[in-house]
Amino acid sequence: MQYDFDTVHERRGTDSSKWARFPADVIPMPVADMDFLSPEPVRRALRERVEQGFYGYGRANEEFLEVFTGRLRRRYGWDVSKDALMTLPGVIPGFNMGLRAVTKPGDSMVVQLPSYGPILNSWKHHGIVRHDAMLVREPSGRYEIDWPSFEAAFDGTTRAFVLCNPHNPVGRVFSPEELRRMAEICLAHDAWIISDEIHCDLVLDGNRHTPVASLSPEIAARTITLMAPSKTFNLAGLKSAVAIIPDADLRAKFEAAKGGLVGAVNVLGSAAMTAAYRDCDGWLEALTGYLTENRDYLTGFVGERMPGVTVYPAEATYLAWLDCNALGLPGNDAFGWFLDHARVGLGEGSNFGPPGEGFVRLNFGCPRTLLREGLERMATALAAR
Repeated sequence: MQYDFDTVHERRGTDSSKWARFPADVIPMPVADMDFLSPEPVRRALRERVEQGFYGYGRANEEFLEVFTGRLRRRYGWDVSKDALMTLPGVIPGFNMGLRAVTKPGDSMVVQLPSYGPILNSWKHHGIVRHDAMLVREPSGRYEIDWPSFEAAFDGTTRAFVLCNPHNPVGRVFSPEELRRMAEICLAHDAWIISDEIHCDLVLDGNRHTPVASLSPEIAARTITLMAPSKTFNLAGLKSAVAIIPDADLRAKFEAAKGGLVGAVNVLGSAAMTAAYRDCDGWLEALTGYLTENRDYLTGFVGERMPGVTVYPAEATYLAWLDCNALGLPGNDAFGWFLDHARVGLGEGSNFGPPGEGFVRLNFGCPRTLLREGLERMATALAAR
């Protein structure tokens, strides 16, 4: 079946936070929101659900539970009980609920820098302390775990490690060996693992995602895994996600952490999520092929046309992490410089922590003509300075 990822759709005037963020002459490439139509089975499921004409309180969708547990078995060899699944309106609420469930004021959590902003700042909501472990950028541009830094981040106050795998913004897919070692350090320090795996479907180059909780029953008992269709199928605005919590006691803590503040997935989000996971594997395979070609085009373009900028090919996600430190831009502000001189809006590297200074994050989940125009603007601006 043929899928169209080349058509450029007009998204201004569609309540898109990504496209409303900058003036009309700016190409926006910051937010993890693809510029492709969501797959037709999802749109069809939404049309059918809307036509019911009733949008009252929903309930747990038995079909979704069957579809999702079957998908975990098929893709990851992970056999999970339907009882382990808890649907919720987003991964960000999910890891904040997880922190609320397993920490108390005065405890500490561990994150790896650079880090996705909402993970980086989550400690502020819970009266806890953040301890930073580092990912180290090798000369090739690939990031590796700094193991001494990781181990040193844990102490007697540490109750949680928030893992991001595949990693945003550096695009790493952590290996089973890396995941096991991180998990064993957590278990040795009596720390819980909260694993943001929202980009798990967007693996490139034949890389394989491994849910950390699938490695052993002991690790699963200490882990809250968070997945969602939002990045993969462009459903972020429908606010639907799932927590996988095999341990019943941990599930009870997670449920209690809602505190009357976090509700269920809305009925349209539930319909979309079920259809995405049930009917869209072919679309997803075509998408990851297109994203791989976009990533390769971007990597080649940067190497040939943007001297002073380096990028390592992302192993997953549709996010490129561009190192602009060698450009010597005023204030080392690559975000502001490309916005002013190229009229391209990127993700500001400093939002991912101090190691992100001088970097920008570029979303290449868009039609190639749009990607080409954005890169050409950036290269032209660099050549003219």
